[in-house]
Amino acid sequence: MKILVICGATASGKSELAVECARRLNGEIISCDAFLVYKRLNIGTAKPTEEEKKGIPHFLIDVAEPDENFSVSDFERRALPIVENVLARGKTPILCGGTGFYMNALLYAQSFGNVPASEEVRKKYEKIFQEKGGDYVHGLLKEVDPESAESLHVNDRVRVVRALEIFELTGKKKSDQHDEKIPRYPFVGFAYDYPRGELYARIERRVDGMIEAGLVEEVKELLESGVPEYAQSMQAIGYKEVVEYLKNGGMQSTMSDIIKKNTRNYAKRQLTFFKRTENLHWLKPSRVEEATEEIVKIYEN
Repeated sequence: MKILVICGATASGKSELAVECARRLNGEIISCDAFLVYKRLNIGTAKPTEEEKKGIPHFLIDVAEPDENFSVSDFERRALPIVENVLARGKTPILCGGTGFYMNALLYAQSFGNVPASEEVRKKYEKIFQEKGGDYVHGLLKEVDPESAESLHVNDRVRVVRALEIFELTGKKKSDQHDEKIPRYPFVGFAYDYPRGELYARIERRVDGMIEAGLVEEVKELLESGVPEYAQSMQAIGYKEVVEYLKNGGMQSTMSDIIKKNTRNYAKRQLTFFKRTENLHWLKPSRVEEATEEIVKIYEN
């Protein structure tokens, strides 16, 4: 059985489309989103409500506390058994989300060179990671191997540390070793191909809606409950800007404009990433029922 992938830019309608496809294809949804994993981050992540899920099982949502770190490796470790279980039950696994690194962790196994591991070197970088955080360690990799740093998510602790380990042991970049991406499952993917202006308008409406729904209050409650402002969850777009607003004051409209700008930039990066994805069909924007018909036709052939 093939895996179905629904991906693309933020605010493009992935969640609704995935639910309709699940209803037609006897599917269950595995969320591939770096911030939907966090409990109590609801408004700013556009987390689907129970009503929006329409009774379709969703996995990898609300599995981490807001003060926890959650890496690509953590996601892979939790998500792979879920995909296998869905397949074993004769259902269609539907990967839905905008975090391409998470999606690829499920779709591909990767080889990372034949350099033997060094427990000593690995422990050194693990310690730095714990003390100074993922951004700092990712920055170290960027200095010595910018190509690997570009291809690895800042929160993918295991692979970032492995790339640093390879460089320290051999003096050669991991990116020069031409690691293979080995497909785990047959899959077919779909994404909406919005004109840029239309996508940006959708983003602006979504941000306005989040603020009206109480995004600022949600962030206040998280901070007051003890979630530190430097927590990984608080680095999500929408949350970090509200944190700055709460700390420094200013106009709420200015904060909103910054969120919109950062979201537009993120959407551009997402589209660049997904344009490199294999077996991906770009859909003209249409009613969700029409898009679902097109997907089902292609998926079943």
